[in-house]
Amino acid sequence: MKIYLVEDEYDLSEIVKKYLEKEGFTVRSFLTGEEAIKHIEDEVDLWILDIMLPGDINGYDLIAAIKEKRPNSAIIFASARDHDLDKIRGLELGSDDYIAKPYSPRELILRVKAVLKRVQKSGGTVYTYENYEINIEKRVIKYFDQTIDLTNKEFELLLFFLENKNTPFNREQILTHVWGTDYYGSDRVVDDLLRRLRNKMPELKVETIYGYGYRLL
Repeated sequence: MKIYLVEDEYDLSEIVKKYLEKEGFTVRSFLTGEEAIKHIEDEVDLWILDIMLPGDINGYDLIAAIKEKRPNSAIIFASARDHDLDKIRGLELGSDDYIAKPYSPRELILRVKAVLKRVQKSGGTVYTYENYEINIEKRVIKYFDQTIDLTNKEFELLLFFLENKNTPFNREQILTHVWGTDYYGSDRVVDDLLRRLRNKMPELKVETIYGYGYRLL
């Protein structure tokens, strides 16, 4: 799972990043709100934000911007231990949890795991890709205020690509995953299925690798 960390204290940022990576998370860190706000539309499972940041963009600004672009994004913010108004305002803006500074990296890890577990349980695992929100458990795809209906095979193909972004697959590999090992028809059904999926979700960046197969960018 991917986590974005926004913390202006470089040493603390590096320590937290190492702890999270040791737990198996993919982590990208930012030292300022100006750097982080350029990436609020990225596909991220969880943001960890310090409220007090240098420059013109603070943690509140980031929470509001993230929730506007990616309303299902999970957020934990950090604030000084005695700043109760920070905590209230952050939660009102849509954060999932907060942690008081100074904190131990182990405490943060526990909160990260709890928030991610809670988010997945309540709403199902949600992938964000471009302007699509894809709820895996509910098999619901939202595009702004529209709902996109896919057949079971179209959804399985979409999920296969999402779980293996940037990985090339040939038609036989896709065929085996979506149709199973018992399918004996032509592998050209992969092309037909992908064509229908592209028509329904034109923002999908599925690259055709001529003479081989496809990959999702």
